[in-house]
Amino acid sequence: MSDSRTLILDHQQIEQKINRIAFQIYEDHYDQNDLIIAGIAENGYVLAELITDKIQEISKISIDLIRLEINKKNPLSEEVMLHLDANDLNKRSIIVVDDVLNSGKTMMYGLQPFLKSSLKKLSTAVLVNRSHNRFPVHANYVGMSLATTLKEHIEVSLQKNSYAAYLI
Repeated sequence: MSDSRTLILDHQQIEQKINRIAFQIYEDHYDQNDLIIAGIAENGYVLAELITDKIQEISKISIDLIRLEINKKNPLSEEVMLHLDANDLNKRSIIVVDDVLNSGKTMMYGLQPFLKSSLKKLSTAVLVNRSHNRFPVHANYVGMSLATTLKEHIEVSLQKNSYAAYLI
């Protein structure tokens, strides 16, 4: 890890972003009884947990929180693991969550298991969108959009009671 890190989001700012994303999701799904929120392991799943907790605080929507496991370096090397039976996806709204949207590669492969079902709606949520799209994926719910160079990276830490995002 490089010694030069610039804080771009502190704990309070990340909590505000999570609250805003949760309210946006609720506003778009207020008429539904249930949702599936799928977090891409590792940080995407932690972010999905935090968003789920907030939605359950502000609404009566029942949420199934699931974990998506994907080999981010080589997504074709192994199957994306979805911890839910494919039959449970039919006619449901799903939100796939990750911490950072960079090129869209991880999100693209993370969406793949859902394309085999007859969904009601499929959306995406990210804490930071870098907008270096190489794949036709965009985030429906974004905490922060940040213009970066290709050489820069975003590091997100979502450890309990100590959230931070850095530009490296």
